[in-house]
Amino acid sequence: MVSKSNNWNRDQLLVAFNLYCQIPFGKMHSRNPEIIRLATLIGRTPSALAMKLTNIASLDPAITSTGRRGLAGASAADKLMWNEMQHDWEGFALESQAVVDAIVTPNDINQDALLPTAVLLEEEEFDYSAEDKTSMVKIRVGQHFFRRSVLSAYLGRCCITGLAEPRLLVASHIVPWHTDSNHRLNPRNGLCLSVLHDKAFDLGMFTLTPDFKIKTSRHMQSMSNNPFATDWLVGLEGKCIELPEKFRPELEFLHWHHQNIFMRE
Repeated sequence: MVSKSNNWNRDQLLVAFNLYCQIPFGKMHSRNPEIIRLATLIGRTPSALAMKLTNIASLDPAITSTGRRGLAGASAADKLMWNEMQHDWEGFALESQAVVDAIVTPNDINQDALLPTAVLLEEEEFDYSAEDKTSMVKIRVGQHFFRRSVLSAYLGRCCITGLAEPRLLVASHIVPWHTDSNHRLNPRNGLCLSVLHDKAFDLGMFTLTPDFKIKTSRHMQSMSNNPFATDWLVGLEGKCIELPEKFRPELEFLHWHHQNIFMRE
């Protein structure tokens, strides 16, 4: 994968964009061990890879809307891959992860974010059926990419409670997996929630307004005399979630959840 040219080849860009999805914005610097090791594997310097990540950040509205600009040197190839990623998350996730898996081995690095997908799959349960083994592998790879991207965007914390125990966190789909195949792996279709809040969100016990505030169902409001229900959800009515630093939830998806999942009665 080493390139003698200053131009980045497709595999190198795929690795960079995959890494952008997997690590927080604040860790996109040349001292990050993940960046140092991957830079070596793709034949680039840590500074070059870190610079590429901040160039990518300049294309991300969730970054630029907060006043952070990244670097302004995004190339035409960067912009093309950004658009490609936005329009085909599944294709991007599978292709980029395949490139990463081909160059990273368990002996190369210890950080979970960069271990080959096959090494990590057994750590999570995937209950989605597929017609054949190839389809199941794609689903599992895609689900793992989605989880890492969403948790990275929310800095590994539940966006409602701030819980930071990964074993109790879920990359929750706003529009369910089985409903919209085009956005199954889109991080903007995800929220980082505790296991309990993920279940309540899936059941429509609460939704999010266009300004990202919690709106509870009448069913939950009727339980306001229950101290536990009040503490974990009802009492959070009107509270704004902690927004991610990347991949802010798409308003179109929140509207769909409100119209189709939220329990109005």
